[in-house]
Amino acid sequence: MSKRDYYEVLAVERTATQDEIKTAYRKLAFKYHPDRNPDDPEAESKFKEAAEAYEVLGNQEKRQTYDRFGHDGMNGHGFSGFSSNEDIFGAFSDIFGEVFGFSSAGRGANRPRGGSDLRYNLEISFREAAKGTEVGIKIPVEVTCEDCDGSGAAPGSSPETCPQCGGSGTVQQSQGFFRISATCPQCRGTGKLITDPCDTCMGRGTVIKDKDLNVRIPAGVDNNSRLRLRGEGEAGVNGGPPGDLYVVIRVAPDETFERQGQNLIISREISMVEAALGHRLEVPTLDDPVNLDIPSGTQSGEIFRLRGLGLPHLGSTHNGDLLVEVRVKTPSRLNSRQEELLREFAEIETGKLSNRAKGFFKKAKSKVMGE
Repeated sequence: MSKRDYYEVLAVERTATQDEIKTAYRKLAFKYHPDRNPDDPEAESKFKEAAEAYEVLGNQEKRQTYDRFGHDGMNGHGFSGFSSNEDIFGAFSDIFGEVFGFSSAGRGANRPRGGSDLRYNLEISFREAAKGTEVGIKIPVEVTCEDCDGSGAAPGSSPETCPQCGGSGTVQQSQGFFRISATCPQCRGTGKLITDPCDTCMGRGTVIKDKDLNVRIPAGVDNNSRLRLRGEGEAGVNGGPPGDLYVVIRVAPDETFERQGQNLIISREISMVEAALGHRLEVPTLDDPVNLDIPSGTQSGEIFRLRGLGLPHLGSTHNGDLLVEVRVKTPSRLNSRQEELLREFAEIETGKLSNRAKGFFKKAKSKVMGE
């Protein structure tokens, strides 16, 4: 017998949001719960069918696979249905807690869990970002207590199995005809009790310590670049792996260069004489200065590109460019000789314009008169 479409099982559209899918499953779980439908094989079957549909559609990655390949696409994805109702209660105890009013425990409350990721904000100079560097940092992290090896119990002793839950971390609670697994109130889901806590960590199994790390900053990083240091986060729980440390970079502005992606921009002033006659301009770079030949007749605002003198592209041997914007400065104060020369220059320009105008009208007149 072929399986029904999971969207049909939950009675939702294929465009349904995750919240809509969760709400639909809650309704079906309440309707077909075994305690509400004792000795009803059909209700139990629908209860399991709805749980299977939610196991797939409630997980974004599994849902995308199912949308592309259907039921066949779920083979090899670590899910082949639930073997019992207890598996369902354990898998979705958070949802049953919402439906039936319990503060429920997730499955395997005392299973190994990975440690939390940490974030560290690091400010570096513009030149450090351009060239790359190595920075030493000190971070407070939660690490496994060495005195008790993370057990939380004093050296020479060990945690005891919780008598209330028998070490499972969960207890069965009932409300009317409903039954659900909830977090054990005595051990708070750990399944263990510590009667003689470790003096160093006070029974937590972890302590806060400053850790010294060297962070390699690659050349070309920009603001908000994130560097991931695997395993440098907080310690795991119950033997789980540590989390990661994310170093978020802030690059301080530079007095000389403005940044545009991997390109650098600078602005330089030249006189109107240098713009008119041409000029060799010394331009700063991230290394030694270089000479830029400004051609005669350059206009204010023109941009010259010096290829490969910008910032490195991350993970590449190529660099951005250096863009030099030229601004022509008009003199604000002239001595008498400078003013005399400029007036003479203006008269020459006016004369040229006048001669061109006379020539134009002479040619126009000749055409009209038929000469």
